Amino acid sequence: MTAKKIVQDFYKSDVLLDSEKVNSFLHPDVVLEWHSSQGYHKLKHDQIIDLSKEFSKAYIRSKSRISHILVKGNMVSVRYAHYVKTIENPREEMFLAHFMVIWELKDNKLYRGFQMSQL
Repeated sequence: MTAKKIVQDFYKSDVLLDSEKVNSFLHPDVVLEWHSSQGYHKLKHDQIIDLSKEFSKAYIRSKSRISHILVKGNMVSVRYAHYVKTIENPREEMFLAHFMVIWELKDNKLYRGFQMSQL
């Protein structure tokens, strides 16, 4: 599978709500450096899995609308908007944030991520 396809599959609908699926994409030594509108976060494997579990408690749907994807070797850059449906209001799709992330893949898994997001 190509690096581009792996990243596209990771951002398919509802993957981020399923910690087992998320785990299948992550390298054991994954690190995600995330600059969000709420500060800097450095997440390792278990923290990313925990975040997925927290998402699944609050949201029943998750959709990433990719607008740009660029590939160079084992590096994939993705720009996307993230939308969710909450448990409280399952009929309304809610915009969560804009994201830009660069993923480095190793052994066909997400290995190093550099992400920025803005509400």
